[in-house]
Amino acid sequence: DHYFFYSNNGLQNQSVIFKQKGLEGEVVKFIDPNEINEDGTTSISIVGHSKDGKYVTVDRSDAGSDWSTFTIMEVESGKVLEEKLNWVKFSGASWYKDGFFYSRYPAPIEGVEYSATNEDHMVYYHKIGTSQEDDELIYRNEKNTNLYHWVTVTEDEEYLILYVASGTDGYECYFKELDGESEFRALFTGFANKSDVIDHVDGRFLVITDIDAPSKRLVSIDPMAIDETGWKEVVPEGEHLLESVSTGGGKLFLNYLEDACNRIYVANTDGSNISPIELPGSGSAGGLGGDRDEKTLFYTYTSFNYPSTVFRYDVDSDESQVHYRPETDFNPDDFISKQVKYKSKDGTMVNMFIVHKKDIELNGQNPTLLYGYGGFNISITPSFKISNIVFLEQGGVYAVANLRGGGEYGEEWHKAGMLLDKQNVFDDFISAADYLIEEGYTSKEMLAIEGRSNGGLLVGACMTQRPDLFKVAFPGVGVMDMLKYHEFTVGWGWIPEYGCADSSQVHFENLYSFSPYHNLEPGTDYPATMVTTADHDDRVVPAHSFKFAARLQECHVGDDPVIIRIDVNAGHGAGKPTGMVLDELADKWAFMFDNMGLTYKDIQ
Repeated sequence: DHYFFYSNNGLQNQSVIFKQKGLEGEVVKFIDPNEINEDGTTSISIVGHSKDGKYVTVDRSDAGSDWSTFTIMEVESGKVLEEKLNWVKFSGASWYKDGFFYSRYPAPIEGVEYSATNEDHMVYYHKIGTSQEDDELIYRNEKNTNLYHWVTVTEDEEYLILYVASGTDGYECYFKELDGESEFRALFTGFANKSDVIDHVDGRFLVITDIDAPSKRLVSIDPMAIDETGWKEVVPEGEHLLESVSTGGGKLFLNYLEDACNRIYVANTDGSNISPIELPGSGSAGGLGGDRDEKTLFYTYTSFNYPSTVFRYDVDSDESQVHYRPETDFNPDDFISKQVKYKSKDGTMVNMFIVHKKDIELNGQNPTLLYGYGGFNISITPSFKISNIVFLEQGGVYAVANLRGGGEYGEEWHKAGMLLDKQNVFDDFISAADYLIEEGYTSKEMLAIEGRSNGGLLVGACMTQRPDLFKVAFPGVGVMDMLKYHEFTVGWGWIPEYGCADSSQVHFENLYSFSPYHNLEPGTDYPATMVTTADHDDRVVPAHSFKFAARLQECHVGDDPVIIRIDVNAGHGAGKPTGMVLDELADKWAFMFDNMGLTYKDIQ
């Protein structure tokens, strides 16, 4: 009966959760994380709800850590139930009857909660009104503790779906009937592919899979006859990547990625009558999930000069209308966003977005920020950031390269930038910089590069391989020691993406060849660099940034500054208070402008 949504006035450290009964009901504040502590370092999200709508599962994370604590709240009264579920990580809450399934780790040793290796991820069922000690263990693999596990419940509550992953590559899928004492049965085994059960419809599983379909397809499978010969193809593999499929209102919603921009189509659950949902332009869109009897669904759309906007979609009329659009003080028509194709070192054509004011001159003098990621099958699509608008108003150019290793063009594009082919990612990024210079957008003296996490590795590798090409570098929360990354927290889960120095001489030599820390050379003039990290980052531990910054300062011989910026009571990025975000952005732009000799212009 209730809708829940997040809202922020732009300066609140954490977004406030509101509830509304129906579309016309009164909007009521439900949870305000800013009231929990003064520094705003506690983030709150709703990760599940009971079938009857009486309860929600609330996820609390402190200081940006990946560790979470789950609590349960009554929707009507806002009362928080007594039980707390601790040491939860990488988990949602899948409700069934009077409780929910979730994943957790054993309690870590005190003092090393944010650095020790996380092992033995388990699935439990928690019943309302009981303590965590009484939770029922649903699945555990004692033979291999370096696995992730997560579960979902089909909408009809007939099946529990279990996923098992060895890292960030593919995963296995198992299922069991919820009514009875049945054991899990394998639906997909091995870690070479990714297959997700969307729902159980008309006695068959709807599954999106990349098996024999690198750009993915949608099939239906009879749970009683799972052999591939019994599969029915619902939506065949197409020219473009089928990024995701959702259900709602008795319909299928197919979200395709076409040249790193989303296109959404609606269809019947048997794959018939596919038609497009009109979007405002070329950008990023997602959502449109809901129960079968829901007739009103929601989705978001954003682009580089289009603030993230919530649309309301009517299933019966197949029409959309704006539900919420934020107020912003800029004219989107002043800016242009374009896509270009450039040639990488080995001849591969790579896509890049370039955004700037319409009136800039291609004279090689425009301050330019080039952003990249290139890993883990993650797609970098257009998104709105108000701080980028400030930069663009100053005459800046913002560029985003869709590097190999990402997911923009399916699994083959991903594989072309992982393991022994990781150097392709760095070549793609360097070639993007060369393109921007050759086409007159900027020059070496006016070019900055930025990336975070795996993108921090990207920036670290490129600035060590081509220190002459960039004026400023922003490696954020990066993986900088490629020989030891797997020894901390969940680093072992990245081995399928990077390889492991301990596994073979071939992988050791490959990782050593681009490891940012190990490729810093004494007596080298490196770009002006601001390394960023946070003291509670338990995804990519801050030791990576600490040692990289120290070694960089030791090796650097130029006049440009090399500094490290360390957030306190913050983590990898999720849940960071708005105040901290604004402080870091101010420092970033100030560092870039100062080292490029730019003066901030007052824009009326």
